[in-house]
Amino acid sequence: MAKENILTEPNQNRCRLVLITPAGPLTDGLLERLHAAMSAGDVASLIVPQYQMDEEQYQSFLSEAVRIGQSAGAAVVAAGDTRIAGRCAVDGIHVVGGHTEVRSALQAFGHKWIVGSGGAENRHAALSLGEEDPDYVFFGRFGMDMHPEPHKRNVALAEWWSTVVEVPCIIMGGNTLDTLKVAAATGAEFVALSRAVLDDGVDAAKACEQANLVLEQFVFEDEAA
Repeated sequence: MAKENILTEPNQNRCRLVLITPAGPLTDGLLERLHAAMSAGDVASLIVPQYQMDEEQYQSFLSEAVRIGQSAGAAVVAAGDTRIAGRCAVDGIHVVGGHTEVRSALQAFGHKWIVGSGGAENRHAALSLGEEDPDYVFFGRFGMDMHPEPHKRNVALAEWWSTVVEVPCIIMGGNTLDTLKVAAATGAEFVALSRAVLDDGVDAAKACEQANLVLEQFVFEDEAA
């Protein structure tokens, strides 16, 4: 598949939703919730971390996630073994590490995949990643949305980043929709949700609809105006 930017159609001039599959046991229920969410509202991208899955488990799950996500028009990004990512025909990969790892990934895969970066916990580390010009920089940690609110450090980094750097950023939200506005108000192009939409017992379709209703309020200024 040819490389597409994460800002693919529908090209909306507002903060958009990114979904991240949560950590924990893999169940048919998770795939059902994922399908329900992806069918219920705008989702820019789906990020699928490997977590503790072995190669066989990850490839099986990622393959299904790619099918569901791409059918809904979302870019599917793998955060795990790049060999498995290639077998599953993903749209992109997520790299955690320093600028050297991001640079290597961009050189190897940037011609065909979205290459996103994460792991920065301060401004200096974030700028180091941004200087490599990845497709996005992610503020947060996969599987760590353990609290209702987004992490204060991530909020501060996203607020600063959105005013000084052109590379798009994604901020990890909390595990409830109640604090979604806090994350979106940073000016980040994307807010990532995981448990808030895909956790066991959540009405994923309703959660995705509600998340989009909130994010529609956060429209970016038209620089050309």
